[in-house]
Amino acid sequence: MFKKILLATTGSPASFGAARVAFDMAKRYGSEVTIFHVLGVPTKAFSNFVNDVRTGEEVEVDEEYISWVEEELKTTYAKQFAGAENARIVITTGAPHREILREARAQDADLIVMGASSGDNAIYRKGYPGSTLQKVAKAARCPVLTVHRESASYWGGFSSILFGTDFSKQAVSAFKFALNTARELDCTLTIFHALDISGKVLDQTQIEDDLIVARKRIRETYVPLMGDFKNFDIEVWEGAPYVEIVKLAREKQVDLIVMAHHTHELDAEKAKIGSTVEQVIIRANCPVVSVSKPDKV
Repeated sequence: MFKKILLATTGSPASFGAARVAFDMAKRYGSEVTIFHVLGVPTKAFSNFVNDVRTGEEVEVDEEYISWVEEELKTTYAKQFAGAENARIVITTGAPHREILREARAQDADLIVMGASSGDNAIYRKGYPGSTLQKVAKAARCPVLTVHRESASYWGGFSSILFGTDFSKQAVSAFKFALNTARELDCTLTIFHALDISGKVLDQTQIEDDLIVARKRIRETYVPLMGDFKNFDIEVWEGAPYVEIVKLAREKQVDLIVMAHHTHELDAEKAKIGSTVEQVIIRANCPVVSVSKPDKV
């Protein structure tokens, strides 16, 4: 299922967790892993000078510099490379999100793995993933797996998957990815909906009635798509969706959270990553996959 994995990395500490997960997946599932690094955007068209994505400094890109960066990446990920049978490094210049998407298409990647930020801690404090991740997640034809917290990268493969749904059209593609992953890797699948009562004062009887309706809707929407897959359970809670998703993931010790990239905006080309997904990425204690398009689920 994960035959080709593209690890998009700056080589900074912010990407260490993502690298650990990508290499571990490659070892466990026999995947090819490409360590993809974009040096920076050329200062002028066809120029050999770029603004380095990590330092912001202007540097001249020649064979010597590229070789130095490649050696730096090999040193940074020396421990991971030691046990990797099918790993390679690709280095290029350009706008990071465009080059990541171009490389993913060129090699027909099954999964893109990224950190939540290129390393700007201020972005973490604001509670938003980095702009490169947002742009890649919106346009990628394959699912995008994100690791933000370092603790989210210490795991032992996939055995339990949590799929969070708001019943949007986009959630169907995310569900298919979650189901296919659970089926192929013999995982437990939890289908979860959080009844959003944020900022609302509701009668408890109404809340409980709505929970019953949501549970019934899950059975009507998703269970018919499962065929003979029986290793699943259904959970419906009330609360702030991102809080309840993170809480349930922690309670069940899930290895992967799967969600739709966006919900309200139907045009995937215009949609921004959903606020619930943003907050789950920032807070989750396991990797999070966002699915924007149905091409590779």
